[in-house]
Amino acid sequence: MTSRFAGKVALITGAAQGIGKATAIRLASEGASVILVDRVLAACQEVAREIQSSGARADVIEADLETSEGVNSMVSQATHLHDSLDVAIHNVGGTIWTKPFWEYELDEMEREIRRSLWPTLLCARAVVPIMMKQRRGSIVNIGSTATRGIYRVPYAAAKGGVAAMTVALSLELASYGIRVNCVAPGLINSNRVIPRNPQPPTESEQQWRQEILAQSIRDASMARAGEAHEVAATIAFLASDESSYITGEVLYVSGGALG
Repeated sequence: MTSRFAGKVALITGAAQGIGKATAIRLASEGASVILVDRVLAACQEVAREIQSSGARADVIEADLETSEGVNSMVSQATHLHDSLDVAIHNVGGTIWTKPFWEYELDEMEREIRRSLWPTLLCARAVVPIMMKQRRGSIVNIGSTATRGIYRVPYAAAKGGVAAMTVALSLELASYGIRVNCVAPGLINSNRVIPRNPQPPTESEQQWRQEILAQSIRDASMARAGEAHEVAATIAFLASDESSYITGEVLYVSGGALG
């Protein structure tokens, strides 16, 4: 494995499982000192121990990134741990419900936006001043191909917002030496251990989920789900200096499906 991140500090949100976990392990294996952020402390600490067992540095911050208080706490702790911040991966998000748009209650739509848009906006707003002062940095936001999918309209709106803010923010930060990109995964096998919705799905919800899976496979020319490590590899590329002339891009990692 190369050492593209030797001497660099990388912050990864939503690092307790799935894409966030795979990304933390990947960046640490390439030399990064990683800061793992999640509101599920025990699972995040387990990831940190796995990374530390290989000799890399991994620190854990417990924070709820749906709130400004949680984000401010994260940044305060991160700057106490390290003098610089080279990479920020904003991964928190994920649809809570899967159902037709007209089945959503107003509070459910608000929760979907708060879950999948606000953490990225808030975290970007918090880390940007640090990177501006350094006049360097790489931000990778996590989007989704759900922007062209069924039964997740509020989530799709949130991830569409992530893509839009990525492009707009890249324009404002280019002169500061900061790149901003977005990776938009398709259907990914994540072996999720922390459910987003603790309530058991109804019979209708199970059927809608099956229809989402069928659409995802149909739209992917490779006709399969991806793996978290495949997304992590793309994130690592965009976060590294190898992509030094890439900013404002939304890159689909989806087996050929588009958002």
